[in-house]
Amino acid sequence: MEKGMRSSRVHVLAVPYPTQGHLNPMLQFCKRLVSKGLKATLAITTFTFKSIHPNSDSVQFDTISDGYDEGGFMQASDVQAYLARFEAVGSKTLDELIERHKISGHPIDCVIYDAFMPWALKVAKHHGLAGAPFFTQPCAVNYIYYYAHHGFLTLPVSTLPVSIPGLPSLELEDMPSFIYVLGSYPAYFEMVLRQFSNADQADYILVNTFYKLEEEVVDAMSKVSPMMTIGPTIPSFYLDNRVQNDKEYGINLFHLDPSVCLEWLSKKPRRSVVYVSFGSLSSLTEEQTEELAWGIKGSDFDFLWVVRDSEAGTLPENFLEETSDKGLVVGWSPQLEVLASDVIGCFFSHCGWNSTIEALSLGVPMVVMPQWTDQTTNAKFVQDVWKVGIKVKMDERGIVGRKEVETCIREVMEKERGEELKKNAIKWRDLAKEAVSEGGTTDKDIDEFSLFNTNPNSNSSPFFPTAFAVIQRGKPVKQTAFEAECWNSILLICHTFLLLITILVHVRLSLRIVQQCLPKTEGCGGAIHLLLD
Repeated sequence: MEKGMRSSRVHVLAVPYPTQGHLNPMLQFCKRLVSKGLKATLAITTFTFKSIHPNSDSVQFDTISDGYDEGGFMQASDVQAYLARFEAVGSKTLDELIERHKISGHPIDCVIYDAFMPWALKVAKHHGLAGAPFFTQPCAVNYIYYYAHHGFLTLPVSTLPVSIPGLPSLELEDMPSFIYVLGSYPAYFEMVLRQFSNADQADYILVNTFYKLEEEVVDAMSKVSPMMTIGPTIPSFYLDNRVQNDKEYGINLFHLDPSVCLEWLSKKPRRSVVYVSFGSLSSLTEEQTEELAWGIKGSDFDFLWVVRDSEAGTLPENFLEETSDKGLVVGWSPQLEVLASDVIGCFFSHCGWNSTIEALSLGVPMVVMPQWTDQTTNAKFVQDVWKVGIKVKMDERGIVGRKEVETCIREVMEKERGEELKKNAIKWRDLAKEAVSEGGTTDKDIDEFSLFNTNPNSNSSPFFPTAFAVIQRGKPVKQTAFEAECWNSILLICHTFLLLITILVHVRLSLRIVQQCLPKTEGCGGAIHLLLD
């Protein structure tokens, strides 16, 4: 293509927050957009790019700077310093990236940005581009933060249970940890509230969930902030298998030969293994790790436990030797492949959103031990709303004891309740597949997003088709863009017809008044009498 000639493909630029749990969902969404005919570029930080050298068959990669190109977050003095510098340097380098693409054959048309980074919308609007925040956390958590940001939820919480439309009644420990333990991690709390600082100026709002999973809260929040549900953002191979060569995420900050885990699992019976993993960020105290370890051993089930290298020193002395016949402890695992294996009977998890939606999408029941941020609310939904898992109970010291760990594992692995949890997990797995399959709610929303971007000169609001709902059996029904346009046309015709009738009525009333004032003679008065007779 000659320099300066633009491609006919719409070009979407996606800018994720630079942690494992935020990079992969946005990359997966980009793959979906490419499968719909759009061009997608994922702009990651320079440090992240140098650390992982990402590759994808369909998505392009570019870089912006967070101001810490040599060490990333670990190079910053603290959280607040990192976020402030990321905003300043990130804004500047994002601006430069967009300018650079303007003179290529593929200028940017739309910027999708992690909702943690509202400053990216300012850059997009400066260039006259569409902008869309991408919420990686579930809609329920987003709505709680929305309430807190707008002052609808008074902090500290004094009235319990907390009641928010579309959500179940929430006790204090069910709230996100920044609210549950008010004052903890203030820089992060400010960041999650700022997600809504300019969201009303965005052209779209994208949420990593699927409609039927959070139907009530999506309906409630859509009344104040219309959104598109575009999840679950896991590789297509495990769902509808409609995106080519999409079996793994493509970005991993940790590396290990996956065959170690998979070969070990291949020798185990069906639903016999407890898989234990606490994600890429959560850290347990040495005391908690010890209680967890002996609880796992006490359950007497085979286990696969992911313990990051930085945490390996907290394992109890002689634990590896005493459990070598029952368990495998590794520094990393190919989690999707592990959860998809039929030998996994239970996922013991911190309940981070990516891990949770993977378990839901693959039909795996859970034992959950939330640590911080959204995990406490996710755990509430896992146990009481979706009914796919059990939340462990802490003692008076804030520790989950070994007996509690053992009891919860046994409940899921061998009790009658475990069969019910598995049945529910299969139900959500099937609904996740339905959502992303052709004609599903997620597929329709992605089509709608793609359709608007391929017709950027449309005068209609991109949100109108999403916010407008046909009432059927008392519930809103999502529509395709074509259906919404039909309804828009019908409404316009009806509105025009009513307007014409109103005008004619007013004209006739005015003529009646004139008729009463004028004698019935020739001339103007006579003409009016003839019109009304």
